[in-house]
Amino acid sequence: MTRYFEDIRIGEQASLGDHRFTAEEIVSFAERFDPQPFHLDEQAAAESHFGGLVASGWHTAAVWMRLMVSHWQRQIEAEAYAPGERRPRLGVSPGIRALKWQTPVRVGDTISYSTRVTGKEELTSRPQWGLVISRNEGVNQDGREVLTFLSQVFVERRTVAGQQP
Repeated sequence: MTRYFEDIRIGEQASLGDHRFTAEEIVSFAERFDPQPFHLDEQAAAESHFGGLVASGWHTAAVWMRLMVSHWQRQIEAEAYAPGERRPRLGVSPGIRALKWQTPVRVGDTISYSTRVTGKEELTSRPQWGLVISRNEGVNQDGREVLTFLSQVFVERRTVAGQQP
C-alpha cells in the first residue's frame, strides 16, 4: 500500500514470495509461541491426529506478514515520486476476518503467499482515509490452500472526500 487510496484498484494482486518450512524452524517457532506437542516433538506429532510434525498456524501467518512487509519495502524502493510529493501514509489495521487454516503445513512444504484487493470503502467518519480490504492466502506445492484470511488497512486519501484537490 505505497499508493494513495484512489490509486488502488479492486482486483490488484501480488505474489509475496515462497517459504519452505523446515523441522528446525517449526520447532523453534513452537517453543517460543505455540508449544503444542504436534509442533514440538516428532514422536508426539506422529501419534497425534496429524500423523507428523506440523507448523503452527500462527507460524504460517507470521511468515505471510514478514513477506508482506518485504513486499511493501520493495514497492517503496521502486516507487518514483515527483519532487515535493510525499508518500501516502499507511494507517492502522482494524483487524482481520475469516481466518482459516485449511491444510496442515508439514516439514518440507513450500508455501506460496499472495494478496488480492477485494474491496475499498470510503469512510465518512475518517474522510482523510479509505479502507482497503484484501484476501490473503498461502498455497502449498500441491496447490492446496493452507491459510486464507481477509485483511483491512486504512490508506491515506490524496484528497479528503468531498473537498477539491
